[in-house]
Amino acid sequence: MRAILNFFKKIIKGAKSEAAPVATNGKIYSRSEHTISRSQISENALKVLYRLQKDGFDAYLVGGCVRDLLLGREPKDFDVVTNADPEQVKKVFRNCRLIGRRFRLAHVHFGREIIEVATFRGASDADNNKQVLDKEGRLLRDNIYGTIEEDVWRRDFTVNALYYNIKDFSVVDYVGGMDDHKMASLKLIGDPSTRFREDPVRMLRAVRFAVKLGFNIHPDCEKPMHDLAGLLASIPSARLYDEALKLFLSGYALQTFEMLRHYGLFKVLFPATEASLSVEEDGFPRLLLIKALENSDNRIALGKTVTAYFLFAAFLWEPVQILAKKKMARSEPEFIAYQEAANEVLSRQVKSTAMPKHITMAMREVWSLQPKFNVRLGSKPSRLLTHPRFRAGYDFLLLRAETGGVDPEIAEWWTRYHLADENEQRKMTQPPRNASATKRKRTYRRKPKVDTPSPDA
Repeated sequence: MRAILNFFKKIIKGAKSEAAPVATNGKIYSRSEHTISRSQISENALKVLYRLQKDGFDAYLVGGCVRDLLLGREPKDFDVVTNADPEQVKKVFRNCRLIGRRFRLAHVHFGREIIEVATFRGASDADNNKQVLDKEGRLLRDNIYGTIEEDVWRRDFTVNALYYNIKDFSVVDYVGGMDDHKMASLKLIGDPSTRFREDPVRMLRAVRFAVKLGFNIHPDCEKPMHDLAGLLASIPSARLYDEALKLFLSGYALQTFEMLRHYGLFKVLFPATEASLSVEEDGFPRLLLIKALENSDNRIALGKTVTAYFLFAAFLWEPVQILAKKKMARSEPEFIAYQEAANEVLSRQVKSTAMPKHITMAMREVWSLQPKFNVRLGSKPSRLLTHPRFRAGYDFLLLRAETGGVDPEIAEWWTRYHLADENEQRKMTQPPRNASATKRKRTYRRKPKVDTPSPDA
């Protein structure tokens, strides 16, 4: 019975494949025609490739790892694609787990390293004459299995659609990816407008790859990006948050920011920030954001960590300040005004990029600390030092001082204060002594002499 069902599945799959786009005339670059060496490939990825080949399946490296290997870079991940379906992959590897529902993937575990194995993807009828659009104009597809010739059409950019064949160590190219790689050109496979409508996040990926690789976005792709930027608003905000992390925490945040604004994409991710920048294009708000982006890039270049909440706090600081000042003009106390402004700005922002609660809480704490740095007398400074977010708040204060948002003398005082010992800190927070506060020397008045009657009186 199972054999009969599998037979009919193959017939149905074949019928769909006949109508699907098929890449033909793939060009094969032999080992002598490219620079990829097995010594550059993860040992565990090689194990997966060789094991699949040994069991009679086709096995290729594909995507970003092939692209990066050709650039001489060390890939972050190694992705494998094969004609074996997920269940067959699981039978080959005991250390394998299947994930996903709409399109199943096999994760082969080697300690902390995971090699992702995907089955060749096919194209549904919607890819051809019967394209299905949702209410926002996005093109919808179903994931089905296919052949390598079909799989290439399900990828986004030509430089991400190169296949390294472990069988003969060649690179297989169906869409001119090797030529675009040499020209440092980022080009979409197929019609750019259609591909962007299918998944608007590809516009963000185009920016991220162009900046990361130092490539130019092909002119055919640029115009649709300007026209279709608004489609990003239809993407779930949680997914856009994940994309924002990739965009701004990869070491190229400043260039990415500038390119996103060029194509009108940034305003979809951070609308309040874009609005504030358009008001004071050359003022300190933009300087603060640019400096925060520069600092993040420098830290990553030095191998240091960067926290998302600190950078996003810089993104939204100016909108918070604008709103807080309006509230203070209505006689609201400073602390309350900033607290309410933070709540309002974040409640609107999460509709665009759904930041997790622990991120927004940390952002609020960094903002709420800023007015407290103005108090430098009494016991409040010592209590502020013990705050869990003091270091982040202090770094944010330095950023504001460096870009004209606060008196540098305040930042200098806090630098001295948090580095001083307890005795010095106590002296720094004592009220200044002046004439009215000095203790006057006590004087005594002599009592008037009182006459006492004499005994003879």
